[in-house]
Amino acid sequence: MYDHQRKMKEEIIKIGRRLYAQGLAVAKSGNLSCRLDAEHILITATGTRLGELDYDDIVKVNVSSGESADGKKPSSELPLHGLIYKNFPAKAVIHAHPPLTNGYFAVRDTLEALTFETKFYLGNVPCVTQETPTVTKPDQVIDALKANKLVVLKNHGIVAMADKFDDALELVEALEEAVKTAALAHIFSQGASAAAQSQRIEGVSSTESAYDMFSREHIQAIVDLVNKDTFIAQKGRELDLTVQLAIKMDGAQDAFKFNFEKGRIIRLDFDDNAPFVISAPAATWEQVFHGKLDSFVAVTQGKMNLKGELGKLSRWYVPFTRLFELFKQVKIK
Repeated sequence: MYDHQRKMKEEIIKIGRRLYAQGLAVAKSGNLSCRLDAEHILITATGTRLGELDYDDIVKVNVSSGESADGKKPSSELPLHGLIYKNFPAKAVIHAHPPLTNGYFAVRDTLEALTFETKFYLGNVPCVTQETPTVTKPDQVIDALKANKLVVLKNHGIVAMADKFDDALELVEALEEAVKTAALAHIFSQGASAAAQSQRIEGVSSTESAYDMFSREHIQAIVDLVNKDTFIAQKGRELDLTVQLAIKMDGAQDAFKFNFEKGRIIRLDFDDNAPFVISAPAATWEQVFHGKLDSFVAVTQGKMNLKGELGKLSRWYVPFTRLFELFKQVKIK
């Protein structure tokens, strides 16, 4: 147990130095934590510098009681970290104050995703209003983390969670790079909106009826909408969208297999015998159908499971992005 604790402290020290070296954490800002065991986490102590952490700067805390086992005072953001570990199976949490991200979201509420990498790996990054120096409404952050493993706290910073620190840091780095790209695009366009240059999905109307989620009627309504869509038909022909893709809700009796032929669904089967199968719990699918969660991002962040190679599926990124957009146009009860 001692060796494991020391190893995890070494991870926190390493990530703190990387954040500081990249200018993502300065002075005494930011805090880090990781899950130590079922009852305890390790978290940086209050008043510590992430770029100069030592083993004594990292505190062992009981998640349930919030009590420190080391006698040192943990970060003031302990309630937020503790609530994250109580609600998610995450093993590492980063809370930092990236300057470009803070500047961007100080004047905007949504991320202008200008590259495929940003759309694919970050998706729609939630932005939560923050009115105090310390997070005093952690429930809002928890709700936002249900849609994305990375959340912006307006006028404050970011929170990222993952199974390991490297993955959480990659999210923070990717967001900082995305807002830098957006800022440069505005400069290069001399004030013209870069958003107008990006592809948009328009002309999609919602169905009138509402269906039980993952009922046969629900999925058939999606099929009908897909086969009426001229954009998917066009891109399906251009990209030879001929493949079998199945979707499945964990614990449900039926799986639904879309048999695509050049963008048209020629048959709907009720099995998961397909080269690509996307599965997830009901709560995750509900977020997808309500438009709160991007399916590609959900797969890359581990919220949805994919059988098959994501790289091969991404060949049809454009028409499948449209498909997932159509998902939310069919109302569910």
